Amino acid sequence: MQLFYNASLDNSFKQFHFPAEESKHIVKVLRKKENDILKITNGKGYLFEAKIIEANPKKCKAQITSTEKTIPRLHSLHLAVAPTKMNDRFEWFLEKATEIGVNEITPILCEHSERKVIKPERLEKVLQSAMKQSLQTFLPKLNPLTTYEDFLKNVTGDLKFIAHCEDEEKAELKRRLAADKDVVILIGPEGDFSSNEIQLAYDTGFTPVSLGRNRLRTETAAIYACTVVAIINS
Repeated sequence: MQLFYNASLDNSFKQFHFPAEESKHIVKVLRKKENDILKITNGKGYLFEAKIIEANPKKCKAQITSTEKTIPRLHSLHLAVAPTKMNDRFEWFLEKATEIGVNEITPILCEHSERKVIKPERLEKVLQSAMKQSLQTFLPKLNPLTTYEDFLKNVTGDLKFIAHCEDEEKAELKRRLAADKDVVILIGPEGDFSSNEIQLAYDTGFTPVSLGRNRLRTETAAIYACTVVAIINS
């Protein structure tokens, strides 16, 4: 099955047009024609089945034939991750985290951050592509780049963890998790969190966790954490 994305759709629609770029892809590249059936999601949990009624490469028109609402998972995962120095690594993390299952992502600006600017439009496209490729109907929420302190002031969750590299006693993440909980995990930059940032996390209710014996890159640590949460809730 191939999945398409249209954020504006809801269950009140009967007919709609694809934007020009996607219309061209559907008609010219995929060679879809009138009466062909497409599967579309709005990224909010809905899966639509639609029939092409006008295969125009500039404005492909379709008619909704059925609508299905996906039941959301009982748990949620919010990853707060410092963007990596190499942008392609952060994009790789977004892609894989979406495929595995993440609800919300906040890029955080830390004391040791090497990347202090991101391109949200490009990152949104990575998320959308990964959602479609993995046949999901919920698009992860990507928040704006936020300072570490501001993030801690506003974050909520049943279970809140920080994964840092300081030498202290920490339980493995899998031993701290429980199923069907809202989980928040902090992943720092290449230079790790500062001592001040670690203490600030403790002061706001975060628990330190280990992601195994090996020291992991930022993007690898985030994927590891995402995978462990998915396994605990599988």
